[in-house]
Amino acid sequence: MFILTFFLLLLNLPILMASFIHPRYFWKMKQSEGKDGDLKKGCIFFPTILEWPVDKEYFKKILNIQTPTENYKFALSLAFTMDEVNRNPDLLPNKSLVFEWNEDNCKSVYEWYSAIQLWRYYPNFVPNYICEEDTMCILVLTGPNWETSVTIGSYLELWKFQQVIQLTYGHFHPILSDHEKFPYLYQMAPKHTSLSLAMASVIVHFSWNWVGLVISDDDQGTQFLSYLRRELEKNTVCFAFVNMIPINMQLYISKAELYYNQIKESSTNVVIIYGDSYSTLAVSFQFLASRGLQRIWVITSQWDTTTSKRDFMLDSSHLTLAFAHHHGEISGFKNFVQTMNPIKYTEEYLARLEWMNFNCDASISNCKTLMNDSLNNSMERLVVRTFDMSFSDGIYDIYNAVYALAHTIHAMFLQQVENPTMVNGKGHDSWCLKVNAFLKKTQFTNPVGDRVNLNPKEELQEEYDIFQIWNFPHGLRFKVKIGQYSPYFTHGQQLHVYEDMIELSTGNRQMPPPSVCSADCGPGFRKFWQEGMAVCCFKCSPCPENEISNETNMDQCVKCPDDQYANIEQNQCMQKAVIFLSYEDTLGITLALVALCFSAFTALVLGVFVKYHDTPIMKANNRKLSYILLISLFFCFLCSFLFIGQPNSATCMLQQITFGVVFTVAVSTVLAKTVTVLLAFKITAPGTRMRNFLVSGAPNYIIAISTLIQVTICSVWLVTSPPSVNIDVHSEHGHIIIVCIKGSVTAFYCVLGYLACLAQMSFTVAFLSRNLPNTFNEAKFLTFSMLLFCSVWITFLPVYHSSKGKVMVAVEIFSILASSAGILGCIFVPKCFIILFRPQEKSLQNIKENLPSRTDISLIVTHNYIFTSYKPNTQL
Repeated sequence: MFILTFFLLLLNLPILMASFIHPRYFWKMKQSEGKDGDLKKGCIFFPTILEWPVDKEYFKKILNIQTPTENYKFALSLAFTMDEVNRNPDLLPNKSLVFEWNEDNCKSVYEWYSAIQLWRYYPNFVPNYICEEDTMCILVLTGPNWETSVTIGSYLELWKFQQVIQLTYGHFHPILSDHEKFPYLYQMAPKHTSLSLAMASVIVHFSWNWVGLVISDDDQGTQFLSYLRRELEKNTVCFAFVNMIPINMQLYISKAELYYNQIKESSTNVVIIYGDSYSTLAVSFQFLASRGLQRIWVITSQWDTTTSKRDFMLDSSHLTLAFAHHHGEISGFKNFVQTMNPIKYTEEYLARLEWMNFNCDASISNCKTLMNDSLNNSMERLVVRTFDMSFSDGIYDIYNAVYALAHTIHAMFLQQVENPTMVNGKGHDSWCLKVNAFLKKTQFTNPVGDRVNLNPKEELQEEYDIFQIWNFPHGLRFKVKIGQYSPYFTHGQQLHVYEDMIELSTGNRQMPPPSVCSADCGPGFRKFWQEGMAVCCFKCSPCPENEISNETNMDQCVKCPDDQYANIEQNQCMQKAVIFLSYEDTLGITLALVALCFSAFTALVLGVFVKYHDTPIMKANNRKLSYILLISLFFCFLCSFLFIGQPNSATCMLQQITFGVVFTVAVSTVLAKTVTVLLAFKITAPGTRMRNFLVSGAPNYIIAISTLIQVTICSVWLVTSPPSVNIDVHSEHGHIIIVCIKGSVTAFYCVLGYLACLAQMSFTVAFLSRNLPNTFNEAKFLTFSMLLFCSVWITFLPVYHSSKGKVMVAVEIFSILASSAGILGCIFVPKCFIILFRPQEKSLQNIKENLPSRTDISLIVTHNYIFTSYKPNTQL
């Protein structure tokens, strides 16, 4: 036992020596041991009205006490405000507001409980008050933690012979708003009526949709959760977790690791802390910080001091956002503190303030030496670097509380002067009732310019300043205002974020890092949810075909209009290219040139035939039918141009009708020529009816009759279901195909079928005439031309039906050109070759020598007689 005692004394020896060598180190160690306990202490002040003026020196004397910095700032604020009121000639003239303060004014809740128990038996222990009959009432200012206010208020109410008007500073708490339980209590801090809106606006502004929430497990936390959840759900923001910290410390300790792991394992980077900073929630926050858990912490200003501890370190990608009630800077407060004469402040006390401010390590090398600093410099350094006093909510509450009392008592004195008969009541009860009645009506504008209203039934929408806090080693912090929220602006303009200030502190206009449950679905994708997933958690799916999404995180893709198509990325609708067989296309211009060349060649052949129309070969091949056939072939080639170019209603109707009629003329002319040749060589008996039929040119009527039938078919087609323009937007991706549809497919095949019948008849007759004498017999050429014609159009049908768009049109043009060129080449090219290059082969003498003895030359040339006096040898 002796060894153990000696060992403990040995361990404490450095502390004892430090307290003797220099007391500042003793203060430091004591502060380190009790830093969390100091924050739980509450301070009460008893404002008193004096009937004589006091000067500033009065407050300098009463402030010469040793107390933690966190609470000392409240005394400074109270002294400053009372001094400002006392110097105001328009408030309480010839009177002064003062307060008494000593070390016993700041205690923990348990210490206050013990002290109040003592007051119940020894009333004289109440500072500066004697419970006599003429004592008016007690005015008490309590805070900053709500437990202190509840403790003081509850036990002072037990003194039935005295009434207490209690004003609280510190943050608003719903327990204190119970007017039945605390009828004479006024919370100077405004209610967080707009806090959930402000936080939701900031979260939406920075595009966060996945946040965590840590609240105290009480009515205050539950109410805030309800308000915040409602606002976040409106903006599709989800909770990654909700930690409700138990009020009971033992229960919290048993679950601390569970809460820590839940936050650590969560994918969110943003955690909202809301609740009483003098509760187990504060312990939880410190525990999270001590474990090095790095997040963006969203807090209220009451947590500002908690995050300033030196063991709470944030790196460059994590920070703290603090919401504080908006109010202006208290003019003159900093100057008041700086000009206070600290002659009575001991070096030990200033050292204590300095250590609390900078949170120095125990090592003397890490602390700034104060030996050579003047006391004024120490105080100045305290004001510049501690807690942003002029922006502290607690200081501002005390400021408003003093002015509220001043305005209330001033109004009571004015009423007493103006209407002395109305002051009938005597004693403290009447006085407290009047003070309470006047306080409820008190409304004023403080020197800062803010409106203050103590009527509990009138709740004002609060404005918030948003601060960004960076914590660095050894308690150094960087705090900058980055925005403001005001519910009085129109929706969408309530939040003002100073992007330049964010960029100044982070190097980026966006708040790092992002906090989302799922990665954004970029353009070209849409969100879809799986069962059981939160609304903020989704997966990305590519848009369906021909649908786009040109924004991030779209729920549904948008279908492109019919005249547009989705690009490869599916983030933009592109205008579809209009496709038709145009002259700009290589295929179109090629077919047009071919048609033009064949048309020119046909005209050239026609010119040759006209020039050499008196030659025997021309007379023998029926010049009229040749001219009709050449002209019809010329138009066959030209009708190809109706198929080239952008279709319209006129060209669509002319395409098939012109093609059908012109080709009918051509094929029927071939049929007429074939019949003429056959009859010329088969009918030899003079004077017969068939001979007269042939000589009279009756076969030429085949053309008229055949064409009339085709015209009838086309007329019925035009009347019943004419061809029209078809705009096809679906067949080819990215293209609009403009083609002519047939209208009636049956009518189209009737036209083709009729042409096929004529061609088959021509081929059959020509085939039967293939063995006739060769001198003027063109039956073989007619046979080959019809064989080629039929082959082309038989091949056309399957190819045509397997094609689409302009290729289908090109197939039809090619068939027209090929069949027309086949007729032209097989029938007329050989004749042109003979006429131009071998005219002697078909001379008159050669004809006579090659004719059979029984052949009538007049029949060969039909009605174009070459030798009218020549008669065949009838004896052969």
